[in-house]
Amino acid sequence: MFSLNNVFYFQAGLGILANIFLLFFYTAIILCHRSKPMDLISCQLTFIHIMMVITGWDIFTTDVFDLLNIENDFICKATSYIHRAMRGLSICITCLLSVFQAVTISPNASLLAKFKRKLKKYMIYSFFYFWSFNLSFSSDRLFYCGSYTNMSETKQMKITKYCSLFPMNYIVRVLISTMTTSRDVFLVGVMLITSTYMVIILFRHQRQCKHLHSIRHLRASPEKRATQTILLLVFFYVVMYWVDFIMSSRAVFLWMYDPVILTVQKFVINAYPTISPLIQISSDYRIIIMLKNMQKVCHQIF
Repeated sequence: MFSLNNVFYFQAGLGILANIFLLFFYTAIILCHRSKPMDLISCQLTFIHIMMVITGWDIFTTDVFDLLNIENDFICKATSYIHRAMRGLSICITCLLSVFQAVTISPNASLLAKFKRKLKKYMIYSFFYFWSFNLSFSSDRLFYCGSYTNMSETKQMKITKYCSLFPMNYIVRVLISTMTTSRDVFLVGVMLITSTYMVIILFRHQRQCKHLHSIRHLRASPEKRATQTILLLVFFYVVMYWVDFIMSSRAVFLWMYDPVILTVQKFVINAYPTISPLIQISSDYRIIIMLKNMQKVCHQIF
């Protein structure tokens, strides 16, 4: 158990540090420089992922609330609600990132081109809608989640060391599961469609460059680099989502969580918010240039 906790701490620590670095970077870009619409979306995504990682493992929150002498029931409701809301926002904002990048790289003659000038306007509306929807939709956790007492008597489903889901009406359970699944499947479908569209555009652009001159310009294009990054993020998210979906569906319909499956599921859920900032850091040319400049300054000083 000790070694397993070390793995959890490493994953959580890596995810938090990488996302905090990105959060400061995008905040500085937005406040001090001419930012792109993608920067605003990425900034929100990093904040969401920080909250996801912190509330995803009870190893952090339990210790903090124990020091503050706060009741377990409040801990369970707060962490479960925040994590569920952030999890929903993660798929929504990732989908938004994919859609907006598809609009950004679309040819001027395409139907999507007319939306380019209004991206920031639509983005603000999207942020308001996604936050309002997910914060409201996740409110069921405030009623059906609490501190764990005696599972054999109350048929609670234990989800962490101290927390469990309370039994709910079958119709309510099916309704919540159906709405959650419908939302996620729709957003995953949109991400797959926009990803396919972006792959087609990149393929056509690459073929045109081969006919004209060299492919060097395409390789150096920030748009292509950003598109490839988003495609990789979408692919990774979709894979992690379906693994999590299979395990969650089994638990909900059987109303039982195997401890091993629960541990694996938590690791899978936090894999995306941990890996995605590393992908973004390694692919954003502005971060790479900044790190190289910092390295040169350090060499000059020392």
